[in-house]
Amino acid sequence: MEAQRSETEVRLEVNRCIRTISTSRDAVEVVASLRTLAGYLPDGPHARASASEREEFDRAHYTMVLKVLVGGLHADWRQRLTSAEHTELWGAFFLQGPPDQALLVIMDCIGTIGQSSGQDKMVDILELYLQNGRVGALLWSRCQGPGSPDSPQLRETLLGRMVSLPDLMANRLYPHNRPLFLSAQYYSLLAQEFKFALDKTCKALKDGQDCSLRFVAQLLGKTCVQGHSEHLFKDLVPHLSASTRSDMVWQRVCWRLMEDIPDRWMESVVTGLVQVVTGPAALARILGNLVVKNKKSQFVLTHKLLLLQYKYETCVLRTLLGYLAQDRERRPLLIQVLRALCQAWSSSSSVRHTPVEQQLYLSRALLLCVSLLSEAELQELRAELMQCMLGGMQCHLDSNVVRIRRIGMVVGECLSSRLNTQEARLKFEYEQDEETKELVSMMDPFPPEDAVLTDSDDELTPYDMSDDREMTKSAPPRYIRDCLEGLIFSEDPTRVELSLQAAEGLVRKNPSAAREVSVELTKVLLHLEDKYSTPSFLALRQAAMVALAVVDSIPVAEYLTTEFYSVNYSLRQRMDILEVLALSAQELSKPIAEQGRPSLPPSAAVTLVDPQSVPSNWRQVVEQRIQIGLRCFGAPAPVTATPNRYASVAGFFFFPLLQSYDRPQVTFDLLGSDHLVLGRLVHTLGLLMHLAVNAPVATQMGRSLLDFVWAIRYHTDQVVRQGVLFSVCAVFLSMPGQCLLAELSDHLLETRAWLADVAEGDADADCRTLAMQALVLLDKSLRTQLEPSALDLKS
Repeated sequence: MEAQRSETEVRLEVNRCIRTISTSRDAVEVVASLRTLAGYLPDGPHARASASEREEFDRAHYTMVLKVLVGGLHADWRQRLTSAEHTELWGAFFLQGPPDQALLVIMDCIGTIGQSSGQDKMVDILELYLQNGRVGALLWSRCQGPGSPDSPQLRETLLGRMVSLPDLMANRLYPHNRPLFLSAQYYSLLAQEFKFALDKTCKALKDGQDCSLRFVAQLLGKTCVQGHSEHLFKDLVPHLSASTRSDMVWQRVCWRLMEDIPDRWMESVVTGLVQVVTGPAALARILGNLVVKNKKSQFVLTHKLLLLQYKYETCVLRTLLGYLAQDRERRPLLIQVLRALCQAWSSSSSVRHTPVEQQLYLSRALLLCVSLLSEAELQELRAELMQCMLGGMQCHLDSNVVRIRRIGMVVGECLSSRLNTQEARLKFEYEQDEETKELVSMMDPFPPEDAVLTDSDDELTPYDMSDDREMTKSAPPRYIRDCLEGLIFSEDPTRVELSLQAAEGLVRKNPSAAREVSVELTKVLLHLEDKYSTPSFLALRQAAMVALAVVDSIPVAEYLTTEFYSVNYSLRQRMDILEVLALSAQELSKPIAEQGRPSLPPSAAVTLVDPQSVPSNWRQVVEQRIQIGLRCFGAPAPVTATPNRYASVAGFFFFPLLQSYDRPQVTFDLLGSDHLVLGRLVHTLGLLMHLAVNAPVATQMGRSLLDFVWAIRYHTDQVVRQGVLFSVCAVFLSMPGQCLLAELSDHLLETRAWLADVAEGDADADCRTLAMQALVLLDKSLRTQLEPSALDLKS
């Protein structure tokens, strides 16, 4: 009965004070009412209410009192309060009562009041609210007891206000927002309040008090799902990692916190946590066995982050896979992940239709998984790993993309080394770079952090050997025939090397003598093998063949184009032929010197092509022309025709390459399995077409090239499709506009539709870019040809 009387008395007294504050114009009466209401606050000079009276005030009357105070922002009595009275009798109500109700009233008031002194006052109160730790008090109030009894709607509203506070304040205060309300500062402060609430929870649990982390978990999830996990976890995760290192209660608190996160927000929390936490041990202390208990987190950690996304650094993969490998209950998931990675890595469809970056990401994850296997697991999975290694290497080595082939080689070597500890291991020859070194390092996922590399030889002064000369028994050849004989008959590695080094210079120095043996020397160079591991062998051989094709263009070009489709040549030799034709055509297309005779530039003027690389440098010339054409779309400047040596021989380079492409032979199927050479051929034809601009034979070349590429425009290999689009751009640039319009008149709509489809939906980014460029060039050419006709009709 006493409790009921207390509730009635509190209600009557509070209602009387509210009525006075709302209606009275006597400042003395209002101040007296404020002092009476201040007695229900927990702290301050006017506190006098009992615990039960304060509880009733907080439950039934606190929000109404705050709304009345907000309604009196512009009242005369508030203007008459001293600074001390304002703090004690007005601001204290927002900073000492239930923090959740106070935050909602403050945010609603700021959202409804326009720019005024009243809004500034409420913004000041919000700043004090954040600075005085009221968010931490709010979180702790929600942690006490088994759970909060409020409605789901109220809880969602409160979560929304807390998570979106920086956005709400930016919208209301623009352009005069305050630093504390900026995202970085606010979420850093929120992280500190998380620490406070979790610290209080741990202490309460140690004292035997029940606690609930559901609201804190929901706030964490909603903050992360709105994209603020980086700012929040930057300050919160190091504290969690340090606290859980030796305190089991802290570990249990973290595990329950993660388990209470709703499934719709679980992905954002787990993804953000994995990127910030340092090492698998810390991740295990924070997550526990969440990946085993929660299906959503299991999908994210074992599938989405590994097989569907590929943007994360290697340290994230190390942390994630190390976490799966550290516990007996989680190790079956590591085996499950390994099987999924093996299936994806050895899939030919995946290799063809996923970006190179994703292939590299999958390879890193696969090698890390294999490195974490125990010997027993390795023997159990040996057959599956062997099948993955053989099938995956075949898929990667069949690719036209050099990086993908190199990835296949490195992964094959690493898997072979792990599976065959005593037997013979695979070994490939490839160029070492940072990418390959990183892949190899995946087999040692956790190097010691305190290892220090010392080298006492650094203190020694190097001996000056700049004037030393290498002593050789053989002299370099002085004539082209001596060079030829040295390459054919000599078994002396030094003589072969000297002959190869001198070949290009002798050819360019004496063109008449070179023409006498041009085809024979080209044949020798094409079949020459690097038996003695000659330094820069491929570059020297290529430069010599390019010089021969420049000096005696027609015979050498006829020989090379004929041999391209001959039997008993390797794919490497066929690609060598295409590279020599492309480089020599580039050199011949340069303007003739003003002296009236062709200028023969030195070897430094020839751009050598690495035989292991995709011929992207062949495309740079054309793509520069494309960009120039796009920039001057409004009024294109006419291309100035200048004499060159390529125009008269372009047909000898170009047309023989189109004669036998559809005739499969015993060792060569261009339209079948040898798509690596097909992609190189299409790129070469596009370059030869582009270099023939303004040549008399350009129209015929363009017509033939369009017929050829039209048949393979839907090829499954991305490099072939890139070559097709590259060739189309070259035709649009080099073929006269009136001839292009006549050639495409029957297929204009189909051509535009095909290019539009590629630009919008092709899986390869380069294909989409080239298709867009081709569309612009086609529209430009058609507009140029149609506008004069329209002008004639108008006149």
